[in-house]
This record gives sequence, C-alpha cells and structure tokens, in this order.
Amino acid sequence: MTAEALHGPAEPYKPGLPRPGALLRAASDAIPPSGLVLLAILSVQVGAGFAKDLFSQLPPSAVVFLRIAMGALIMGVVARPRLKGLTRVDIGLGVAFGVTLGVMNLSFYEALARLPMGIAVAIEFLGPLGVAVAASRRRLDLLWVALAGSGVVLLAPWGTAASRISWAGIAFALVAAVCWAGYILLSAAVGQRFPGTTGLSFAMIVSFLLIAPVGIGTGGADLLRPELLLIGLGVGLLSSVIPYSIELEALRRMPKQVFGILMSLEPAVAALVGLLVLGEVLQVREWAAIGCVVIASVGATRGSR
Repeated sequence: MTAEALHGPAEPYKPGLPRPGALLRAASDAIPPSGLVLLAILSVQVGAGFAKDLFSQLPPSAVVFLRIAMGALIMGVVARPRLKGLTRVDIGLGVAFGVTLGVMNLSFYEALARLPMGIAVAIEFLGPLGVAVAASRRRLDLLWVALAGSGVVLLAPWGTAASRISWAGIAFALVAAVCWAGYILLSAAVGQRFPGTTGLSFAMIVSFLLIAPVGIGTGGADLLRPELLLIGLGVGLLSSVIPYSIELEALRRMPKQVFGILMSLEPAVAALVGLLVLGEVLQVREWAAIGCVVIASVGATRGSR
C-alpha cells in the first residue's frame, strides 16, 4: 500500500513554505565553519567509538567490512560512479585509491583493538602531518618532525606501559598513517579525473570488494544479526557519509589552511571520546604525547602550501 493510499495525495509545494533542502542549507549556514569542522571530527570519533565497542561481538575486520559496506551502499546511491569516458590510467588511480582506503581502515581498526583511541589516532595522524611537512619544505619543519617523533617515543610501550600498549598496535597505526598520506595524495589525483564525488564512491566500492572476503570470513553469520547491522549503519554514517558532507561545506566557507589546523585537534578529540564513550583513561605521559602530535600538526599545517 502506498503512502497516498494511507494518507491521501501529497499536498503540492506552496511557494510560501521553505523546501527541506533550503532548511538544511539554512541550518548549516547558521553554524560557523569552525563549528562544522569540529562537528565532523566529533562524528568521526564517535563513529570510531561505536565501532570499537563492537569488537566484543565482532573482530575488527568484520566491523571494518560493515562500515565500508554501509558507506559504499550510501555513496553508491548518492553518487553512482560511471566508467564511461575514463582511461585506464583513471581507473587504475581509482583502484589504487580504493585499495589504500580499504587498507587504511583495516589497519586503523586493528590498531584500535590494541590501543586506546586517542593513542591510535595520534599515531595515525603522522600521515597527514608528513604530507604537510613535505609540502612546506621549511627548516622549521624539522622541529615539528622532532616534536611528533617525541610524541611517538612517549607512546611506545616502555616498562609498565607494555601491559596496555602493544608494539603490534603501534605497527598497525603506522601502516594506517602511511595509507592516510597516500589517501590524501591519491584523492587529489582522483578528484581531477572523476567528476564530483564519484571518485570517492568508486573507491569505496573497490575497498568493499577488497575487504569483503576477510570481513565475511571472520564475521560469519553474526554479520546478519539485525542489531549489529543497525550499529554498522550508524558507524558508516558517522565515520564516512556525515563528516565528508560536513567537511565539504566547511571547506567551501573557510581557507584550507585554517581547516587543516582545526583538523589537527582530532587526536585530542579522539582521546576525549575514548574517555567518555569507552572509559579509556590515559596517563599524563600519554596526554603529553598526544599534545606533541597536535602541536606538531598545527605548526606544520601553518607552514604548508
């Protein structure tokens, strides 16, 4: 039975009433761009918190599969990729973009299973920090590299820290950092060859095909549980669709350098979300390490071109 049969025919749009799209735009315009960036960061980290909470019921690879599957489904509907008119080089870049996206998410979730959220995000943030330093080429950037390196040294599992921080977790986070750097570089190239957001949509489909065998193999029949599917949908929305849309709107209204500086707060926000959502209490040394990475990222972003 259709909606019209239940409630009668829909009323025609009246010129005096605002359209839903106009209401959404008005709501976003009412929020300053800096607020939009913070909302995007919060959305990503809350999504990561929900994903980590699922690790008690599903392995990280299965949770990654749920996230990417939901994100690919939504992005495929919103921006269906078309291969017509693309060259082999274009498609190759899109595939590389998707593989990088898939490996980045898988390695980050494996790190998240072994490290507190704030620490995993701080180490992963070395990827965009490295891209910013490479784009600047100032002598002062050596200071930011040294500061970020000091943060990683503080996070390493020396002595008593070995019980809560594993070398395997740090290794997975470093792989995620390398992939994030590659993601930034490839996204620029793919954005020039694919129209609109179809490049990201194509990449998410590729990453879905890459992760599916591992995720289905480790998750098994539990992936069909309705409550887990619902949480997976929420993780996909919070971690991919919502922040990406918000970031696009923020970038439209603010300089990229300011955007990058605000994004540098992500490790600190991750630590706070880990504390409030997951009860992950960090030591003073670990907060100091996260602070080193945040300050280094802000400094490198201010000097990048």
